[in-house]
Amino acid sequence: ALLSALLTSSTVAFVPSTAKFGRPSSVGALSSTATPPERVAPDAGYIPDWEDRPGLAPEEFMQSDMSKPDLAGMWECPLTRWDSEGIDLKKAQAQAKKAPKCPLEVRATDAMNSKGAAYFAENKDKIRADLLKHGAVWLRGFNVSKDIKGYREVYEALGLDPCLDPLHSSGLRKFASERDALYEEVNKPSLRGHYIGLHCESTAKRTAAYAAFVCFQKATEGGGRFLVADGAAILGDINPDVLKKLYDRKIRISVSNLDIPPTLPGFLKEGIKDVVDAAVAPKFDMDLEMIYESDGKPGRLQAVECAESPINRHPVTGMPVWFNNAHNHARKLRDRRPCGVPEVGMTEVFYADTMEPLSLEDCQEIKRVSEKHITALSMEPGDILLVDNYRALHGRDVFQGDRFHAVSWFTWDDEEWRGDERRIVEKNGLNKAINQMMDWLPKDFESDQT
Repeated sequence: ALLSALLTSSTVAFVPSTAKFGRPSSVGALSSTATPPERVAPDAGYIPDWEDRPGLAPEEFMQSDMSKPDLAGMWECPLTRWDSEGIDLKKAQAQAKKAPKCPLEVRATDAMNSKGAAYFAENKDKIRADLLKHGAVWLRGFNVSKDIKGYREVYEALGLDPCLDPLHSSGLRKFASERDALYEEVNKPSLRGHYIGLHCESTAKRTAAYAAFVCFQKATEGGGRFLVADGAAILGDINPDVLKKLYDRKIRISVSNLDIPPTLPGFLKEGIKDVVDAAVAPKFDMDLEMIYESDGKPGRLQAVECAESPINRHPVTGMPVWFNNAHNHARKLRDRRPCGVPEVGMTEVFYADTMEPLSLEDCQEIKRVSEKHITALSMEPGDILLVDNYRALHGRDVFQGDRFHAVSWFTWDDEEWRGDERRIVEKNGLNKAINQMMDWLPKDFESDQT
């Protein structure tokens, strides 16, 4: 009831979608103007062709193998492994430029497909080694993974151990098959016109080790490419001055907004902040600070993560990589591309030392270097993208029609890194409540963010 009251008291207005789904003439200039800028879906460095491979009907691909154990009591998402102090930025950029191409494509042959999931068991060590080396592996054209049953056989053959999404309680994803530890991707009709920028599935507190994204149904009326980019390539190519500024100052990310009437007495505003901090923030399993008016809007209460480095050493290889969600969360970028997120869920990225939003110039550079290294995958039924979540970033383009992609998150093989936490059942109520709210929204809308 508290959450409902808080959400309904927020100033959120929805209008029919006017998002343009075209491409910009260049990956470039953002302009600061008094009028709202044109919204365009960003470009990508590499855009593979579609192959129009057939899939299964929903009643077929949603079938689970009921003889297998129920995985609903999966591991909690492991704690984020930070190792970001004392990085020599010049050496880090030079090392990152030498990293192998991401993603690696493994295309199925008839011989591979004839083996079904046994192919992955036989090649487990090589595929896992390639994942570590390249940061992502695109398993393309495999038939066994065209349904939930076969998909689970694949990740089990690879020895991957499922865990919760680090933002399980946020409502951004719901389970496609809870017993198979499979989340539905962001396929909600209300968010099909929303461009999801590059991000790691990570908070300052929790980060999944790996992911396996799967396509069961590509978008029926176009779009919906899955985006992946190499954090090493981005680090190697970003402007050194911008990198030094962000590394020295660190960043903080606000994850939600609550607009309180600015004329309320100070003691009442502080009381509201205390209630939100005590009752709502813990449900998101994040280290959050409630701060008023960080983005300059009177009366706005924002939930802000703690300071974090924009780069981090990979826990296994030790290689520094670009490891942050600024491309997805920066307001100056979201306001210039198709966006269907309610105002309560709009995010912002701040310099940690002053709590000022990132400058337009720094956002321009993050946009340039990120989108230069995006591969906009043409994932079709049965395709799986394995992702090293500490190396590669992911996102999703806008789409039309219906689309069904899904994802499982995985923890570490190492027991110490994995921890001993199992699923926290009491978080489920909030997850389901927010999902119901998002499903209720109109199929096409833009939040009024002007």
